[in-house]
Amino acid sequence: MKPILNIAAYLFVSLDDLAQLRIKMLDQCNALELKGTILLTGEGINLFLAGKENQLRSFLEWLRSDPRFKTIEAKESWSEDQPFKKMLIKLKNEIIRMNHPTIRPETGRAHFITPKKLREWLDRGTDDLGRPVVMIDTRNAFEVDYGTFENALHFNIQKFTEFPDAIKAHKDELADKTLVSFCTGGIRCEKSGLYMREIGMSHSYQLEGGILKYFEEVGSAHYKGNCFVFDEREALEPNLDSIPLEQSIRKNNVQTS
Repeated sequence: MKPILNIAAYLFVSLDDLAQLRIKMLDQCNALELKGTILLTGEGINLFLAGKENQLRSFLEWLRSDPRFKTIEAKESWSEDQPFKKMLIKLKNEIIRMNHPTIRPETGRAHFITPKKLREWLDRGTDDLGRPVVMIDTRNAFEVDYGTFENALHFNIQKFTEFPDAIKAHKDELADKTLVSFCTGGIRCEKSGLYMREIGMSHSYQLEGGILKYFEEVGSAHYKGNCFVFDEREALEPNLDSIPLEQSIRKNNVQTS
């Protein structure tokens, strides 16, 4: 097993003591020699951390001892080297900026589908009721260039705040389809899924845990290319290994629709 454990995790939960939390978390991470980035906002937490397994699991245990973070779940991958140079904890207004304050995942999640169930649908081409399935990539254009689901619809957006208008423009043509939105780890889809339902796209779901969870449970089925990640590994293959440098974005030649 490779020596460095990497985790990605998020949780939508109301937080009102961000400055104090930042100090406590930074002290804990430094004591455990962890590196990475944590975002703290009034609507919750988003984190990407890496370190030795025992230390990282100790941090998760410490974090979950706070009742607000008891249910946080982490997606795991392994690497030979530490992919982060330092430990940062940032205070932000939103975990992922969408500019739609009425969309609040803490008060109720969008409908979701598990990776294994999604593979069943993609194998068949339809959902359980026979409706055609369309994958909706909510990520930015440069991320899509690394890899995406076969025949996925994306909108060449440069930032997530552009997604609401982009999907709304396609509402009519997608009305008779079952839609599954996805992103790297699931966090963007917590908001995109709710927004799609809000504008009347009632046959829409989010992929539980995003691409990384799909890789973990299913592998490469119906996915072409790799998955960009926000650290020095650059991207992960479907087996959750980091891609060799010579196989970076310039040589993927991924075709997306």
